[in-house]
Amino acid sequence: MTRRPILFPCAEQRLAGTLDIADDTTALLIVSGGNETRAGAWDGQAALATRIAEAGYPVVRFDRRGVGDSEGTNGGFRTSGPDIAAALQALRTQCPQVIRIVAFGNCDGAAALMLTRGQGCDALVLSNPWTIEGEDEATPSPEATRAHYRGRLADPAAIRRLLSGKVRLGDLARSLITALRPVPAAGRLVCELAAGIATFHGPIRFLVAERDRTGQTFLARWDKADPRIHRCSGASHSYVEPDAQEWLFAQILEVLRETGRNAG
Repeated sequence: MTRRPILFPCAEQRLAGTLDIADDTTALLIVSGGNETRAGAWDGQAALATRIAEAGYPVVRFDRRGVGDSEGTNGGFRTSGPDIAAALQALRTQCPQVIRIVAFGNCDGAAALMLTRGQGCDALVLSNPWTIEGEDEATPSPEATRAHYRGRLADPAAIRRLLSGKVRLGDLARSLITALRPVPAAGRLVCELAAGIATFHGPIRFLVAERDRTGQTFLARWDKADPRIHRCSGASHSYVEPDAQEWLFAQILEVLRETGRNAG
């Protein structure tokens, strides 16, 4: 496996990326979420790219405009469509043997792929899609609060803290009030995301880290019966836990293999 930095144009700026070279005709594009650089939290995306390339699939990661080593102004995930399109073109230029591309995005990277309708991709792996907007960003959602307390009630140490009086009752009461609030109706962003992938004809797989507030909120605002949803119990937002890393790798590798078979 060989890794090299790449530069490519996007709207009169240059974006910085990293290519992990491999020979397969199916490739992976990783779209970072938030203001995260292409290495990912704790270098998680770099490590994932290494493993995927060792399995035979080329991988491109990149910093969107205004993030990390890339030029330009960071306009957020809603403006990252041109960045994703530029990265897809760079992948095809760097790896001319590639026929199919699977895109993986976490958090608002997943939302960005949905808003761009997956254009240029053959399959999507959408992890913990960002569905939080407006005032919701600063306040834990009812669904996230309920999930938190379900976990606490299953933890003997947390029960002992409560019985020993080490838990502030005022904070507990406020959290319980939040947990009892009804789940808000799907907002504008959720509707946009659903509309964005409604016309995408390739495979879609949703990944949800069950300990993650963003993932919990997505589950509450999406159709829970959607058969494309796959859950990772005990995983946090960036899948830093060893078991969660193995699960994430296996999920993406399965989609790459299925997409490659379909290319034949």
